[in-house]
Amino acid sequence: LQTAIEREGAAARVLSAIPMPTVCEAYIRDKALDHLDKGRVVIFAGGTGNPYFTTDTAAALRAAEMGCEALLKATRVDGVYSADPAKEPAAERYDRLTYDDVLRQDLRIMDGAAIALARDNRIPIIVFSIKSQGGLASVLKGKGPSTLIEGRTS
Repeated sequence: LQTAIEREGAAARVLSAIPMPTVCEAYIRDKALDHLDKGRVVIFAGGTGNPYFTTDTAAALRAAEMGCEALLKATRVDGVYSADPAKEPAAERYDRLTYDDVLRQDLRIMDGAAIALARDNRIPIIVFSIKSQGGLASVLKGKGPSTLIEGRTS
């Protein structure tokens, strides 16, 4: 991912809570903020380095720590559905949901701790497909199929 971002002309750094000095930098909050201040894209890897925390919770935690404007959740489907669309062809895809909708309906797109952490820090979550060609680029441009999870629907 770092290489792809740099090919497009942006500087990027990978930071990990699990030390891997030959692969990437160690995650230190101040270092991450410094990279962001310098206009670099920061990619967080390796979760939190603690057991019992999912990568979803790690992503929400890092988004809160960094003061991110949004959290992008790449998955195998193009948004949040009422049921697994692979098992339920009639499953409905949602364009927008609230954090509480996701928790109340037990939609399981992310674990409950991650949803609650994003909610408590008012960080919108954008769920999109990583499998579609150009999916990330489309979402970054505000286009393409996705689901927005935030505090309220309009």
